[in-house]
Amino acid sequence: MRAWVVRAGQNGEREQTALDNGLLIAGWNELDDLADAATREDIKAAVAAGYPGEGPYTVGNWTGQLHRFVHEIHVGDLVVLPLRSWLVAIGRVVGAYEYRADDADGAHHVRRVEWLVTDIDRKRVQPDLLDSMGSLLTVFELARFGAADRVAHLAEGRPDPGRPDADEFAATLTEPAKLYEEVRRRGTDQPVTLSIRDFLAIWGAQRRYPAVIDQIESDLEAGGLVTVPPFTEGTLDSQIAVLAGGSEPDGSGTSVFTRTVSAEGAHPSPSLGQVVGLPEEDAESPAVAYLVSNLDSANRMPECVRVGDSLDTATTLMVLRNYSQLPVLDADGRLSGVVSWESIGKSRMANRTPDLRAATVRGQEADRSDDLLNWVETIQQSGYVVVRDHDHKVCGLITAADLTVQFGTRIRPLVLLEEIEQRLRRMVDRCIPLDRIRAIVPGRRAARVHSAADLTLGDYKYLFLEPENWTALGWIIDQQHFLAALEECRNFRNAVMHFSPDPITESQLVPAQGLLDLLRSMDTQV
Repeated sequence: MRAWVVRAGQNGEREQTALDNGLLIAGWNELDDLADAATREDIKAAVAAGYPGEGPYTVGNWTGQLHRFVHEIHVGDLVVLPLRSWLVAIGRVVGAYEYRADDADGAHHVRRVEWLVTDIDRKRVQPDLLDSMGSLLTVFELARFGAADRVAHLAEGRPDPGRPDADEFAATLTEPAKLYEEVRRRGTDQPVTLSIRDFLAIWGAQRRYPAVIDQIESDLEAGGLVTVPPFTEGTLDSQIAVLAGGSEPDGSGTSVFTRTVSAEGAHPSPSLGQVVGLPEEDAESPAVAYLVSNLDSANRMPECVRVGDSLDTATTLMVLRNYSQLPVLDADGRLSGVVSWESIGKSRMANRTPDLRAATVRGQEADRSDDLLNWVETIQQSGYVVVRDHDHKVCGLITAADLTVQFGTRIRPLVLLEEIEQRLRRMVDRCIPLDRIRAIVPGRRAARVHSAADLTLGDYKYLFLEPENWTALGWIIDQQHFLAALEECRNFRNAVMHFSPDPITESQLVPAQGLLDLLRSMDTQV
């Protein structure tokens, strides 16, 4: 049994049809019946023909989603439908793919489903599983962290049991003092290891904002602790060790820090601090940057071939996995080059039966600690960049698709906040005279207010507290709850505007999305 998410449209526009009729519904109105599209290539050809204006990336992405919907989802699998109400529906698939030509646009491609429950509060879902549901794709599998079993628990009315590999020890470290105590208790030979996610939770944080980083670094310095590698590098699921960095040298004359870093494979001094990110006593604060290592795919060993493998091995893997290229590694795990469909084609122009070596070309290679923005143009042009660690061994691969998902996730909160502000401005300008808008703005700033567009999100609270203004809006809602939601949204906006390498999670979007849904119900104009 597997678990899937099938969304009901970009904005949930098909969800009522799906719930009322027991259906999973894919979009893609321009496509005809896919029942006879037996292979991925058949579906790809149909997508390319139905959407001739789309490029190779989009065609490939849509092909993958439709192949899942038609062929990979099986009867008996569980499916999750996130709802606009911020509830979650879970069902069991009971029918094969169908094409319904006579149904309304957007509801031609369907699967029958038995809805088991339609009112699960997202607060009952653990954050890691909720975040997995936050993909921007329409059809995708929930494959990580024991998702299928956990979805089954939720469908039966039981609570989400959490990750099967959850770190029970990390859950006991509820405050910095307990972390310090545990590091001291273990001594120098048993460092505390935990994920960056669990490490941040000790300080009650979910993301690495500058203020959070400053607070943690200050606390670590005061406690004589360091992390290896730095907690500012890698993804939230990357593992770090917490060490007593200031402890005296042992009998061999080395510190626990040097011994641990050597065991981790990092280079020893003289550049030890630079390699692992440990600041010197008088060093300036490091510049804030979005690093290559902040992407999940940069920390996930890619499929690859080795020097000496056959070209048939490479092409077979590329077809099976739908890859455009594969890294070619030497015996030490370092990049020898890259083989791609383009390089294979060019090599066959010179020799009809080339070997892997002839089809291998120089690959784009980035270090984990590089600034990601410096590589965006290269990734867009070549489609990929191979990632290496501090020992120059391959440890990841970033593709254009990875960038699309990553930056799409980061842009979504900004688009959501922009619509909230635009709707507020429109409704205020329509209902409240300019003189009353200016009246709530202090000092000389009032003269620079020419419409609601000149107000900050914080200004609206004072505008709506005036009884005359609230009455003018004509909203049939609870003022106190609305103002509380507005304040929560203001705090969320301030947090989003501060740099963090970590994406906003689905659960963190809930308050702002709820406010937007409320505003949309009162302002139906698009």
